[in-house]
Amino acid sequence: MDLNTKLNISEIFYSIQGEGTRAGLPCVFIRLQGCNFRCSWCDTPYALEIKQEEKLMTFSEIISEVVQYNCNFIEFTGGEPLQQSAVIELINYFAHQSKTVAIETNGYHSFQTLDPRVIKIMDIKCPGSKMQKFNNLDNLRYLTKSDEIKFVVLDKNDFDYACDIILKYNLENIVDTILFSPVFGKCHPLDLANWILSSRKNYRMQIQMHKFIWHPETRGV
Repeated sequence: MDLNTKLNISEIFYSIQGEGTRAGLPCVFIRLQGCNFRCSWCDTPYALEIKQEEKLMTFSEIISEVVQYNCNFIEFTGGEPLQQSAVIELINYFAHQSKTVAIETNGYHSFQTLDPRVIKIMDIKCPGSKMQKFNNLDNLRYLTKSDEIKFVVLDKNDFDYACDIILKYNLENIVDTILFSPVFGKCHPLDLANWILSSRKNYRMQIQMHKFIWHPETRGV
């Protein structure tokens, strides 16, 4: 691994994980700049533009910043972290250091070269995002039981779409955890809770905990 390899970094911060099966745990987040999607409800618009040079950091600089927190849980996010293909080497490096490493991804770019110990949280897009036509469901073959599939839903149509995808691709037998999130401020959590309960399925509902601890537009949390 070339420690002088540079990545365009939006921000690195230490916070409480607000989503997924590890919600509530301290975590070091590495947010990469740039995303190939433009979801209608995106909550990190500042991290979308890959040509927007935020902070070019070498692998060495990133590692040094991460280790200062003495935290065993690291998450790569974005934007879309895999938009910068060089990041895979760094992700795999941390996995080799016996860290719990997760990646929050839209799943467009191949997972093939990711270390199997990396927890892949694959966000399958629903129609409300206007990005569903770009879903790369070929990546499902690289998922293991310890990975997670996530659907962010705007309305009942999105929820029904997600249920159809789960059934069509047998997702309950691919991963142990299927997550549903309401679009913050646009889909009422109570509605989503009722849809899940009505489905009689063992899906996990989540809300973005960090948006209730801090102001929803606060960066670096």
